Amino acid sequence: MKKKWIITAVVIAVFCLAAGGYKYYNHNKASGTDAPAKVVNKNNTLNVNGLIINTQRLTDELSMVGNLLPDEEVDLTFETSGKIVEIMFQEGTAVRKGDLLAKVNDKPLVAQLSRYESQLKLANDRVYRQSALLEKDAVSQEAFEQARTELAMLNAEIDIVKQNIALTELRAPFDGVVGLRNVSEGTYATSNVVVAKLTKISPLKIDMFIPERYADQIKVGTPLSFTVEGINETFKATVYAKESEVDASTRMMAVRATYPNHNGRLTPGRFVSANIQMQDIPNAIAIPTEAIVPEMGIDKVYKYVNGKAKSVSVKTGLRTDSQIQIIEGLMVGDTIITSGTLQLREDLPVELNVIQ
Repeated sequence: MKKKWIITAVVIAVFCLAAGGYKYYNHNKASGTDAPAKVVNKNNTLNVNGLIINTQRLTDELSMVGNLLPDEEVDLTFETSGKIVEIMFQEGTAVRKGDLLAKVNDKPLVAQLSRYESQLKLANDRVYRQSALLEKDAVSQEAFEQARTELAMLNAEIDIVKQNIALTELRAPFDGVVGLRNVSEGTYATSNVVVAKLTKISPLKIDMFIPERYADQIKVGTPLSFTVEGINETFKATVYAKESEVDASTRMMAVRATYPNHNGRLTPGRFVSANIQMQDIPNAIAIPTEAIVPEMGIDKVYKYVNGKAKSVSVKTGLRTDSQIQIIEGLMVGDTIITSGTLQLREDLPVELNVIQ
């Protein structure tokens, strides 16, 4: 008897739970909390956003990063060995091409040059006398040629010594700014000892890399603008060279631009953010890219005409991140549909909300 009552109680509990669930489901269904959002109203009209076409400026910019490089840069070293006896430059100052910057001991070479030059007058006189005697047949042609050879050898020795003396002088190979020096007077210099670094900072170079799809569009003379962190100013530069090929591993091409840097305001080594304006169309008909509906290789756009959606084929041009140029198919004043394009079909009634 007791078991029968337990079974009856379980059946009643299950029935009550089922009834409560059914009531809860019907209530939620009636209130709409469980139903999907409807895109059409009671008249089967699709609610969409639209845009009235007008002309606008459409630009395509290529953004990249780069580094400022000196126009020229070299480690200053001597071409000969010896003790540095004089340093003529001040660190961090500008120098001109050919300025004497430092010198190693050249006294032995100067003494050697003095000896050869003292012998030069005697050798010239010997050639003069031999020439006069040759005219009188007082000496042989061989003796005269011997005197001329000795004079030529002496002049060659003098030239060699002068060249060796020049090697003891460290001169600026171009206009630039000398950096911090690494040696002092009295240091024994060799060709491996860097005295200082010479940098030409006017003009400056900008090293950049561009995607391969722009490789044929970027040419010598292409203008660009760039900014440097910490300076609230935009600078202008010009592309002057590019690599001969695209890097197969990165699919990028190296490009270099030049910036005059007349006042030396910018310094090499800084990071830059650069922009190249690829195209600029002042009066373009442009629409949002999401308004384009590709169908079987044809780009279509839906226009709003008398409360209905009408499809039209278009020819596109320049494409940016958010806009696309329409070359054919639309006119200024047309109203296009920019939302719900996947649900549109020909002559579908639509209710338009124009976005300004």
